[in-house]
Amino acid sequence: MSETTTASTELTSQYTAQVTNDLERNLKEQERVSAEITALQQQLATLQHDHTVLTNMQQALGITPLPAEPPAPEQATVSTPRKKAAARTHTTARAKKTTAAPSREQARKPAKKIRAATSTTTQPSLIELIRQHLAEQSEPRSTIEITAALDQAHPDRGIKNTVVRTTLENLVAKGQAQRTKQGRSVYYATPDTPQPTPSTPAEAQQETTED
Repeated sequence: MSETTTASTELTSQYTAQVTNDLERNLKEQERVSAEITALQQQLATLQHDHTVLTNMQQALGITPLPAEPPAPEQATVSTPRKKAAARTHTTARAKKTTAAPSREQARKPAKKIRAATSTTTQPSLIELIRQHLAEQSEPRSTIEITAALDQAHPDRGIKNTVVRTTLENLVAKGQAQRTKQGRSVYYATPDTPQPTPSTPAEAQQETTED
């Protein structure tokens, strides 16, 4: 009876440990997918912003693509020098008319549109900001330190510690960053960055509480 109870207890412990590990992997996978979705949404927003800026600049410059016009049947079969010269003259006259210099008032409006279009700069994505920050550091940084630095440099972005940690784990999974541990504290850096110096117990407790 005792052996049966012991075997049942061991089996229950094994299933409990397996379920716990599966839950942890599931949560990490959800965070990774969420980070990728966030990054893709930021990239899409950046591309849409660039498209709007380029479209405004195109309109401001007065660039309008001309539709392709197939030659008429009689023009395609003409082979005499006189017909070819007449066609070239007609094309040159139409090109001069299209590229004629605008009036002074018309020239001022495109200039204003160009200045307005070029005044807005494209913001980098969170992944690019984290990569740049890690590359500028001489030693690994914790999630709290990275989040505080990025939030101070970009207060309008509303950067959260959870999103930064998820993005960092995604970079580690892709081999674009490395993760090290000092006690219960976790540090991130670019590959081949020297190991961090041991942190004090207070710093380690703070890092664990924030994570």
